[in-house]
Amino acid sequence: MTTNRVTPLYTPEVLALAVELAAYPPLSDPASHAELRSRTCGSVARIGLATDGEGAIETIGLKMSACAIGQAAAAIFAGDAQGKKAEDLDSAVAAVEVWLAEGGPRPEWPRLELLDAAVAHPGRHEAILLPWRAAAAALSKDNGAR
Repeated sequence: MTTNRVTPLYTPEVLALAVELAAYPPLSDPASHAELRSRTCGSVARIGLATDGEGAIETIGLKMSACAIGQAAAAIFAGDAQGKKAEDLDSAVAAVEVWLAEGGPRPEWPRLELLDAAVAHPGRHEAILLPWRAAAAALSKDNGAR
């Protein structure tokens, strides 16, 4: 008898990540901010960023209206976003898109492996991408590029 093991999507680790968002409350007056909505699931990411003189992220404020996968992705993003610049985020967005859509290699972003099971769920892909895309959009508004 063969049993198929299905990797659960909502693991205790993913649910714990969703709770971590409390460490990134919305900023009262962020220098850079953006709000994006997923076309597929309706998840919303509101992000505020404070940057240093070089355009690198110093402080992050997040408000996510998303499933636990989207919230976990936001916590993963926020956990390693400090010090990143617009070009870093553009590269990360492209890498996450390839990973999710084309089964490419998982991008080098700490703890992203906790979302490996979500790759098989295309309906969750846009929620995963939202924090990276929102931060990239916020920084692009800040520097006037793009």
